[in-house]
Amino acid sequence: MPNRNPPRRSKSSLMLAAVAALMTASPAPVMATPIPQPQRDGAPTDAACREFGFTLTPPAPPPPPVVRRPPPPVAVPIGPTQKHDRVEYSGPPVILPGPPPPPAPPPPPPPAPPAPMRPAVIATTPDGRTTVEGVVVSGSRIGPQTPGGQIPPAPVTTERYPDATPNPVKRTAEQPVSTFSIDVDTAAYANVRRFLDQGQTPPRDAVRVEEMINYFDYGYARPTSAARPFAVTTAVTASPWAPGRQIVHVGLQGYELPESQRRPLNLTFLVDVSGSMNSPDKLVLAKQSMNRIIDRLRPQDRVAVAYYAEGAGTTLAPTPGTEKLKLRCAVASLRASGGTAGATGMTNAYDQAQASFGRNKVNRILMFTDGDFNVGVTDDKRLEDYVADKRKTGVYLSVYGFGRGNYQDARMQAIAQAGNGTAAYVDDLNEARRLFGPRFDKGAFPIADDVKIQVEFNPARVAEWRLIGYETRLLNEEDFNNDAVDAGEVGSGASVTALYEITPVGGPTQISERRYPDNRITTGGGDPNGEIGFIQVRYKQPGAARSELMQQVLANPAASRVSAQPPEATRWAIAVAAFAQKLRGDPWMANDYGWTDVLDQAQGARGDDPYGDRAEFVQLVRAAQTLPERREP
Repeated sequence: MPNRNPPRRSKSSLMLAAVAALMTASPAPVMATPIPQPQRDGAPTDAACREFGFTLTPPAPPPPPVVRRPPPPVAVPIGPTQKHDRVEYSGPPVILPGPPPPPAPPPPPPPAPPAPMRPAVIATTPDGRTTVEGVVVSGSRIGPQTPGGQIPPAPVTTERYPDATPNPVKRTAEQPVSTFSIDVDTAAYANVRRFLDQGQTPPRDAVRVEEMINYFDYGYARPTSAARPFAVTTAVTASPWAPGRQIVHVGLQGYELPESQRRPLNLTFLVDVSGSMNSPDKLVLAKQSMNRIIDRLRPQDRVAVAYYAEGAGTTLAPTPGTEKLKLRCAVASLRASGGTAGATGMTNAYDQAQASFGRNKVNRILMFTDGDFNVGVTDDKRLEDYVADKRKTGVYLSVYGFGRGNYQDARMQAIAQAGNGTAAYVDDLNEARRLFGPRFDKGAFPIADDVKIQVEFNPARVAEWRLIGYETRLLNEEDFNNDAVDAGEVGSGASVTALYEITPVGGPTQISERRYPDNRITTGGGDPNGEIGFIQVRYKQPGAARSELMQQVLANPAASRVSAQPPEATRWAIAVAAFAQKLRGDPWMANDYGWTDVLDQAQGARGDDPYGDRAEFVQLVRAAQTLPERREP
């Protein structure tokens, strides 16, 4: 019988068996920690983009049809004739008379002579640089001239600009309050630079003084808290072009958000790929601009790429910022042809923005176009109303303009203002780097919506005043406290500058005295010895429905003289304002204040110029000195 009681095993043998079992047993499953996906980036080559379904090289045109020609005749040798084959010559054939042939048609008229070309004024500066029409050619944006040193006549242009008639002078006793929406756009400066680089005088309405001034950084004191996102800087100095008058400088500096407080971006590139964009200074430059933005994307950001021409479509649905190469391929695949159905493209872009919408995100459409809509809805007012309605959903729209000849600035300004966005003009790659490099954050991450400024002047100290610029941003006095009235948006770290020219009481007024003056106003409100005005700023926190208010006294004690050497920021802003007012023929500028005076004002306020922006401005002033008189509107 088998032994039913197995022998007992010692304690040590049991332990050895347990260890052996553990060594031979399968290991327990371990939960893997997710590994973040690396960012995919690189050059958008044909091979790289084919992986994402994008074809960069357009299909080759079909080969021409093969024309089959009949074979050449075979040469047959001709042998000598025989004597009996010869025929005797009988003279020329007789031709019977018939009707006379029709007269030959008259020769075509000679071609018209080419249009006369004015000779270019070519000179050499003392330092050896060549100039055309007084503008330096070496290192400038001026294109090559025609042979013989001649400049061809300017082509016909269809560019359109909003009416910007200079603001009038106001009598303080009757209209003491100035109200306007802030403007951080810079389109006018880059566009004016483009005209000057071509040796042309810009159209008057293309010169918006506030956009010229706000192109520069003035180094204002910065606020320290997002809860109070603005710091106000003021200065009062003598007017350099009007003896007896003064310039009031108001600077508004926005709070700069730290990296940890910058919300995720939900961007939609809306790209005009119509035939009018088919040039290096349009679609090619727009692609380079979009790639600068792609450079700055973070993993939490998302971007869609939409387009419009005869119709509209989507090249790439919302895609995370880690897929940079895929985004670059989508941009590189865009090609220009056909008409311009801008309204249809906008509708599609808003759909894409809504697909990745989030209340905790920055939801924005970036439109790249020359503004030339010619298919579908083209009425500016209808487009503006549509964009304004979409703004209420939380999706804003910014517009970036390109090209020349058919640049529709008026439409782009209206759309950008209605969309709570910015408007800028990209005239070359350097401007693209400036707008879409670190400065891009100033427009991408908002710190305040519907920002309005109101300045009330003290009639006891100020007889007259005029706001320099902001003609397209003026508001009624009652609009200031009305939260339903739209105004401008300010981004992280952005600044706003405004200048007033005032006439102190007793100074050389520009409005004649009336027969029945209003004697009820004698001292004005506040402290008549210290206040010349009162500044109010109203704004909304991003996404908020109700506004908040900031107030500050604008003081210049009557006993103290106006400083002969105001701050550098004030002197530079005055130089830019003088330059812009002279370019557009401002009627309030003194005739004897010439380009040399503007140049001296700028040279004395260049200060620290790490990026060369102020040095470039000085060169623009010099170029403006040589411009011919305006001969056409």
